[in-house]
Amino acid sequence: MNNENGQAKASDLLIRCLEAEGVEWVFGVPGEENLDFLESLRTSRIKLVVTRHEQAAAFMAATCGRLTGRAAVAISTLGPGATNLTTGVAYAQLGGMPLVVITGQKPIKKSKQGRFQIIDVVATMAPITKLAEQIPSSDKIPSLVREAFKRAEEERPGAVHLELPEDIAREPTVADPMQKTTVLRPWPDKAAIDQAARMIQEAQRPLLLIAAGANRKRVSESLQAFVAKTGIPYFTTQMGKGVLDDRSALHLGTAALTEGDYIHCAIDRADLIITVGHDVTEKPPAIMGHQGTARVIHINFYPAEVDDVYYPNLEIIGDIGHAIGMLTERIVPSDHWDFEYYHRVRRETREHIKDRSDSNAFPILPQRFVRDLRMAMPENGILALDNGIYKVWIARNYPACQRNTLLLDNALATMGAGLPCAMAAKLTHPERKVAAVVGDGGFMMNSQELETAVRLGLDLVVIILRDDGYGMIKWKQRAMGLTNFGLDFGNPDFVAYAKSYGARGYRVEETDQFLPLLRDCLNRPGVQVIDLPVDYSENQRVLVEELARKVCMI
Repeated sequence: MNNENGQAKASDLLIRCLEAEGVEWVFGVPGEENLDFLESLRTSRIKLVVTRHEQAAAFMAATCGRLTGRAAVAISTLGPGATNLTTGVAYAQLGGMPLVVITGQKPIKKSKQGRFQIIDVVATMAPITKLAEQIPSSDKIPSLVREAFKRAEEERPGAVHLELPEDIAREPTVADPMQKTTVLRPWPDKAAIDQAARMIQEAQRPLLLIAAGANRKRVSESLQAFVAKTGIPYFTTQMGKGVLDDRSALHLGTAALTEGDYIHCAIDRADLIITVGHDVTEKPPAIMGHQGTARVIHINFYPAEVDDVYYPNLEIIGDIGHAIGMLTERIVPSDHWDFEYYHRVRRETREHIKDRSDSNAFPILPQRFVRDLRMAMPENGILALDNGIYKVWIARNYPACQRNTLLLDNALATMGAGLPCAMAAKLTHPERKVAAVVGDGGFMMNSQELETAVRLGLDLVVIILRDDGYGMIKWKQRAMGLTNFGLDFGNPDFVAYAKSYGARGYRVEETDQFLPLLRDCLNRPGVQVIDLPVDYSENQRVLVEELARKVCMI
């Protein structure tokens, strides 16, 4: 709003800058220090979503960024509001999701309240963001906002923080937003491409690893052409699932465990591994832990971060889609490539995955749950996972058909993100079916966001896997030979709890009820909450005892 001298206040300019960046959503819990920002936002085309906790706001904004490649915005007030954002900020930073957070602050030029609620938020955010800056004057807003979004969205994407003090928000200004610019990613070095092509053609058992950084549209298309021409089999990390169709005959499986799974038999047999978009932040498969017998080609937007299990022999740096396209043009499939062993591993892995997937045991077994989940979800349906042992079962057993249809976090791996992420996915893709898969522990960390989902009118299914305890840690505790202690809790009546928020609640009382109920809920309007008891005793039998007996084929 302009004053009598034709000047706008700084908060108006900030909103205009956000509009110029293409921001569609602002998520958050406003406070006293955000009121000028809130008033400026009121007349904007940007939509405000008021959440019930700042953490959920950051999760939602990060997920919008993950799905679109464009940074969304989360806001909070100073002090406790800002510290509540930090888990969601770290989630975006470690997961490579573009996010801009804007926090309020007391006046910096003159304060009458001493240190009340004041901490150094910029210093707090600095270690968990790509950039953290205070806005020192209204005229700095255009350049700081442009830099914030540029940094958040460029490879590797991540979180950026801006602090807007209360007095700066009210400053008059005649500045204008900066024009959003397009940054073209560099083309890979031709010599590196030529060397990679020679290495691939000379290898006997090349193998392709698809990881989180490959989850971009143009990368997916390039990879499809690459595997169609070469026939080289591939496996994925957890966050690389769906880049290519997991149902393909060339897909060997997902490295859901760091080592010792069936897929690692194929990894250990490879003499060359081509990693596409691998990020060492994601818990990596031990692809170089077998006495250095495999060479590794690193293809990514940025150089490799070398650690004990990842030290590539060749790095191709630049736009991944271009790199894969250039490789596809240069490679001629070789007669001496031998993929027979890989396909045997694939067949054996599929047989183990099917084991007990038709069991009627109740509480439901993880294998049956994942099978029914896949049968109910359409190919383009989106699953948003919280963090728990079910994430491993879904990563191993759930075929993802399209990119970004399985939203799991294998970076920060925080509990509490599943429900907010599913809500953001539905806002971003209202035409698709969306379901959240949450444990009872993680669900209760942000269950208040059911009210937000109902208020927004979202059509959403929330599946609560109930085992009345912190199931993954109980499994680890047992695997270490320790006594069960400190990990059990009680739960509310989830059906009544859902109804209290205006959602619908359902309790599964026998395994055969789940699949038809889920299908029905996916086609119902509104928020549907399913209380599904789960039996995790299979964790020990399958993920520990069976794998310990595994002997790789010769």
